Amino acid sequence: MAINNQYLQSVYNGLAARNAHEPEFLQAVYEVFESLVPVVEKRPEIEKNGVMERIVEPERIVNFRVSWVDDAGKVQVNRGWRIQFNSAIGPYKGGLRLHPSVNQSIIKFLGFEQIFKNSLTGLPMGGGKGGSDFDPKGKSDNEIMRFCQSFMTELYRHIGPDTDVPAGDIGTGAREIGYMFGQYKRLRNEFTGVLTGKSLVSGGSLARTEATGYGVCYFMDEMLKAAGKSFEGKAVVISGSGNVAIYANQKATQLGAKVVAMSDSNGFIYDPAGIDFKVIKEIKEVKRARIKTYLDYVPTASYTEDKDGSKGIWGVKCDIALPCATQNELDGASAQKLVDNGVIAVAEGANMPSTPEAVETFHKNGVLFGPAKAANAGGVATSGLEMSQNSARLSWSFDQVDETLHGIMKNIYANAAAAAKEYGMEGNLVAGANIAGFTKVCDAMLWQGVAY
Repeated sequence: MAINNQYLQSVYNGLAARNAHEPEFLQAVYEVFESLVPVVEKRPEIEKNGVMERIVEPERIVNFRVSWVDDAGKVQVNRGWRIQFNSAIGPYKGGLRLHPSVNQSIIKFLGFEQIFKNSLTGLPMGGGKGGSDFDPKGKSDNEIMRFCQSFMTELYRHIGPDTDVPAGDIGTGAREIGYMFGQYKRLRNEFTGVLTGKSLVSGGSLARTEATGYGVCYFMDEMLKAAGKSFEGKAVVISGSGNVAIYANQKATQLGAKVVAMSDSNGFIYDPAGIDFKVIKEIKEVKRARIKTYLDYVPTASYTEDKDGSKGIWGVKCDIALPCATQNELDGASAQKLVDNGVIAVAEGANMPSTPEAVETFHKNGVLFGPAKAANAGGVATSGLEMSQNSARLSWSFDQVDETLHGIMKNIYANAAAAAKEYGMEGNLVAGANIAGFTKVCDAMLWQGVAY
């Protein structure tokens, strides 16, 4: 792969040689570097001060063992990570992912993306990420509690409200955050805003649960408005059925659209009348069941088993697609199916769910495309608002948080669109988001000098 700038190509080549076993991380870096060619050429101080060499290396990687005892009395061992990537504009901020696919490459890619996503929010947050290859699926509450307590027994040494503030992610919801917060409080003997995504009774924020799903729809709404379009009357397909997908369904419906398909790792449901948000919420948040359970509530819907990671959902005809499941779920062939079926806009609710081939297909065919670091920044933005409330010992109303979130997502779109236009790539929000996010961090790094 060639980057049209000697300096950026050299930095990337060195990184690839040292991290050849980390494909997700290298994919994320390459995509950002491609966008930054005009910025690096316009600003020679970036190369002179080694900004790119520094920004791709985490400030700190903590890798640790997590030992816990299952309900049968057997000792289990998992791996844990916290990668503190960049603190130029604030304390490290990013979620904790609990999933068997977790490895260092995935945590590094997520942490690297988080640098720019957090920068785009306009809030003072650096980039970090963490997690474990632990799988909460099928575990009892007591097993999850014991794992979370063991995980935090190591992690607590490395985090703090002014140092590093983790949050939830795939596999880490309010239950897991609660167990971790309780253990942190016990170990440190202090009640601080060290984690976000907390329950309301422990300093959590209203609208945090809804924030990422709402945010991706607010961003999509701005994209559509700029093109003279709207959600009204549009058919929407949403991959996934977790937190982001559920509340993207709710907000898209409120904005006048009809969500016709949603999925999980086993398959997808199709409901031409519009998937009922309340039913999906009941299935996933109360019953914790598979998505095919939807047919028990709405027998007129259909379910399709899909052994290929639920890629079949991209064959459903729609106007708007919101990939909200996991990384690289939407490949070039899937993107072409969407284009052939008339899709007009795509916004990423998950982290890097579209492969480079998919993004190229959307751009080539004039599809409006909102990249993850911009479109799904609503979650971390509201985590930042939770941090603000914790620091002030205040609790804002749902409407106040939601209104602030809406304003942040509008600004993210405006800043990404303006940056793309400034550097001769009007309409390319991938480049615009990368440039707008990078510029703020770069300026902070230059201002602070080189940390030896």
